[in-house]
Amino acid sequence: MPEPILNDISHRRFNPLRGSWILVSPHRTKRPWQGQQEAATPTTLPQYDPSCYLCPGNKRAAGDTNPQYGNTFIFVNDYSAVKEEQADYKPADLDGTLSSLFLRAQSVTGKCYVVTFAPSHNRTLADLSTAEIVPIINTWTGLYTAHLSPSSPLAKTASATTLPPSSHDASPTHPKAQYRYMQIFENKGAAMGCSNPHPHGQIWTTTSLPEEPALELEQFKKYHREQGGCHMLEDYAKLEADVKERRVFENPSFIAVCPWWATWPFETLIIARQHKRALTDFSSSEKEQLAEIISEVTRRYDNLFETQFPYSMGVHQAPLEGTKEEIECSHFHIHFYPPLLRSATVRKFLVGYEMMAEPQRDITPEQAAERLRGCGGVLYRKRLEEEAKQ
Repeated sequence: MPEPILNDISHRRFNPLRGSWILVSPHRTKRPWQGQQEAATPTTLPQYDPSCYLCPGNKRAAGDTNPQYGNTFIFVNDYSAVKEEQADYKPADLDGTLSSLFLRAQSVTGKCYVVTFAPSHNRTLADLSTAEIVPIINTWTGLYTAHLSPSSPLAKTASATTLPPSSHDASPTHPKAQYRYMQIFENKGAAMGCSNPHPHGQIWTTTSLPEEPALELEQFKKYHREQGGCHMLEDYAKLEADVKERRVFENPSFIAVCPWWATWPFETLIIARQHKRALTDFSSSEKEQLAEIISEVTRRYDNLFETQFPYSMGVHQAPLEGTKEEIECSHFHIHFYPPLLRSATVRKFLVGYEMMAEPQRDITPEQAAERLRGCGGVLYRKRLEEEAKQ
């Protein structure tokens, strides 16, 4: 529990996931705002859009036609950031030269997928019920399992999965190489660069271990060694469940908090309360509880400013291939990074000091969590619809 004085003075908070610090300036919430404002997000989208490349039965940019799917639909991204096959690159042997120090590069191959969350063009995660989110989690789990290295400890316990090919010549279940990591994420809203409002996420698999999960994994291993075999996020979940002031929602298997070290104004972190390495470790009941807490977080976001709340969401879990230590020290969690600060139209920018020195925030995580706790209940859009009928 922070000292009361921290609500009034500038101070730094430590982020154990990255081994870094963030500046907190709670007194700045009183400053007037005359900067950029985001346009309010329209909420009157149709259930089906004939021009949408993700709606059932429509053609995509590459010419493939979507099936008449009923819940989720997965296909290889028509504009993938990484490719399975490309020209070979082998760096020249320049040891001992300045070029070897500064001009380094490595080839990266991989496979990128798109996962639609629902057939309806106008229903985001906040609109979906727990039962409707479970198929999304099952799709994530199936694809993760299909890409696991046979040598991974997780492969011995993961259920076999078969995902039929949905697009292109290569099946999602038969990658052409063993990839190191799978990043599951969603960008929601134009403010986060989302090019299509149809509810969907992406899954990128790569031969490299990306920077953010790599930083976290090093901190997990360090904590595990220094704290007698304990797991960082399992301990942190216990702490937040006890103190409660940064807790947004919890159920027996997961807790959602505005973390002590949050950078974004209403940033949340969903943590498995017991040590779970990856999606493959969850039972059917735990997947339902994961769906419930995702629903709670996203619905509270929309209710906060009564808008389609933008965010970037990402799942962090064990690498597809790694050492025994890397797999066993990994802990499943989900980051939500939303940019909105004061209203549906005023967002936070990471500029100036944040880019040149270190991250900074105004509203404290404790204040943010208190506001989000008060935003539960019926989704505001449904409430307005019911009021309009009366």
